[in-house]
Amino acid sequence: MIITRKSLPRRTFLRGVGATLSLPFLDAMVPALTAFQRSAAKPVRRLGFIYVPNGVIQAQWEPVGEGSQFEFGRILSPLAPLREYLTVVSGLSHRQAESFGDGNGDHSRATAVWLTGVHAYDRRIREVKLAATADQIAAQQMGKETRLPSVEILLEGPTQIACDAGDCFYANSISWPTPTMPNAMETHPRAVFERLFGDGGSGQQRLGQMREDRSVLDSVNQEIARLDKTLGASDRTKLAEYTEAVRDVERRVQSAEARGIESTLTLPERPTDIPESFEDHAKLMFDLQVLALQADITRVFTIMMAREQSPRTYPGIGVPEQHHAVSHHRSDPEFIEKKAKIDSYHIQTLGYLLEKMRSTPDGDGSLLDHAMIVYGGGIGDGNLHGHRNLPCLLAGKGSGQLQGGRHLQYAADTPMSNLLLTLLDKAGIPTPEKIGDSTEHLSGV
Repeated sequence: MIITRKSLPRRTFLRGVGATLSLPFLDAMVPALTAFQRSAAKPVRRLGFIYVPNGVIQAQWEPVGEGSQFEFGRILSPLAPLREYLTVVSGLSHRQAESFGDGNGDHSRATAVWLTGVHAYDRRIREVKLAATADQIAAQQMGKETRLPSVEILLEGPTQIACDAGDCFYANSISWPTPTMPNAMETHPRAVFERLFGDGGSGQQRLGQMREDRSVLDSVNQEIARLDKTLGASDRTKLAEYTEAVRDVERRVQSAEARGIESTLTLPERPTDIPESFEDHAKLMFDLQVLALQADITRVFTIMMAREQSPRTYPGIGVPEQHHAVSHHRSDPEFIEKKAKIDSYHIQTLGYLLEKMRSTPDGDGSLLDHAMIVYGGGIGDGNLHGHRNLPCLLAGKGSGQLQGGRHLQYAADTPMSNLLLTLLDKAGIPTPEKIGDSTEHLSGV
């Protein structure tokens, strides 16, 4: 082996005629001799949270056996080739999604509680208050080193959903940076593309566009300061949240300028519309998300496979009825079978994302080797609106923080929030003393 003192910068690009391609994290990006002393460069960790609505057929979700000696149930069986990257977690609950006497709203509370462990306030009293979600706690820290703190995606277009108790505000997002402001979940591939890559073009062109955006924001700062003096306490809070979003854009531009153009990939064509089929829509969004991770544009993402009470139909797999209606199967074997088909189809679609991440090199492994992804939801038994024994699957190895190939069975009603607290700690995120109703770190994960 010939050792030189040369090394590549972390942000190295291959430039050709009309195209620029960023390199992945290579050992050559570690200073000379250091790379010789260790096997590979240390990559960054990524965190992902993927929500599935309306519960699952629990008997067909749960594996048989515990520890490493388990067999996948029917629903999870499409992921068998990825066994070494998967940990199935049973026994977790979100009791804060229950009514506590405030009426209907199980679906909305299920969405609200999933990454917070907090009981959603009743929308009928015209108060919106939740808590910062686990993804956004991570994004506040991990986003300091990326152009976008996080990306939020919804794999379902606009729908006419009659949210129970009028709580659509909670049902439309699983990502809240503050207790009173959710992030919008983006449904359109073109909007995701433009958020990640602007109008496309070269890196210099995209940076120029960002600078234009900043100049527009700069021009309104004085007006914001003047307006703040005339507002009441509630409106000042809302304005403060807005100005923080402004400052976030400014910080991203400054970071991009300081580090160079880090996200210049060879890009796909800009999408023009939402694909008609769920599978095509999901795969396109997953492809964009993998590009964002590969280019280190963001390290945190949330994805909703659909909203709670989703009216989506799946005729391609033999389910022409709406998903929500099928989830209330009333022990009818025909509807149980149809719900299990939907659950398995969602898992099959998830497999596309995980395989894509496994095949994308990253440092001494792949994106999946260095990621920690939670797949699950806030409802266990969809027929009864139950919030116990939730579907929960961990994917990825988290740069050695997660050991796959296991089924972990915890005591009934162990708070799901304990898992959130544990994963943030494993990701190196400074965490609060507790998240929602968490009681302790989850041992054995």
